[in-house]
Amino acid sequence: MSTTSPFTLDDLRRILLEAAGAEEGVDLSGDIIDTEFDALGYESLALLETGSRIEREYDISLDDSALTDAVTPRGLIDIVNKQLAAAPSA
Repeated sequence: MSTTSPFTLDDLRRILLEAAGAEEGVDLSGDIIDTEFDALGYESLALLETGSRIEREYDISLDDSALTDAVTPRGLIDIVNKQLAAAPSA
């Protein structure tokens, strides 16, 4: 799915749950925008899977370093939105 809509926290929540599920006791529906992924129970492998799903769904390419540099949902959302803005429109 290629889109011109911005990537949102709700989009990320859905993809995180599809890619890696949720750690018991972690409420992804809460205010998690600036919570580090480690605290949410997502390690690097889960984030790589999440990145792969984002790439397929939004038809963009994300550097592995971008995924490891984004330590919070806000950071990852910013990276995805920059890639979406730079992607050629269909």
